[in-house]
Amino acid sequence: MTTRVLAISGSLRQASHNTQLLRIAQEQAPDGVEIVIWDGLADVPAYNEDLEVDPGDAVEELRAAIAGADALLIATPEYNFGVPGALKNALDWASRPYGASALTGVPAFVIGASPSTFMAVQARGDLRRALALSGAVVDDETVGFHAERLTTEPDAIAAEVADVVRALTARVGVPA
Repeated sequence: MTTRVLAISGSLRQASHNTQLLRIAQEQAPDGVEIVIWDGLADVPAYNEDLEVDPGDAVEELRAAIAGADALLIATPEYNFGVPGALKNALDWASRPYGASALTGVPAFVIGASPSTFMAVQARGDLRRALALSGAVVDDETVGFHAERLTTEPDAIAAEVADVVRALTARVGVPA
């Protein structure tokens, strides 16, 4: 049986450091673990409670992707000391309608890369809280990466990301 991890990057940028972290996670996934990067973030419309009954294809695809996953790995940059709007918006859609959150009970782990020395610490904390309030089972720890290390220390980054993947998948029964 394969464990499926849905990976979402909070960055829409083509050369995103956070998407790069998720690609590394795919490469480092242990046997029996499939990491699928969801790339529909740019297509999710602005949250509108009036549209909850018929939110459109992009929102339905997001909810279905989460429902089909055993765990969630989110890599977030930090914009103005917070979670990027597109990512927060997607989580708002996933958590609605009230009482029917697609995130309920889903194990989640948050990582983030940033060119600053803060390594997206505020965004990681905010995202962790938003996920927990939406019903996800969020790891107590988040892991930050200085974006420069993706180039200067690729082997060390790969090992650290592999540790994150093992910690997350261990929570859904994959042996470490």
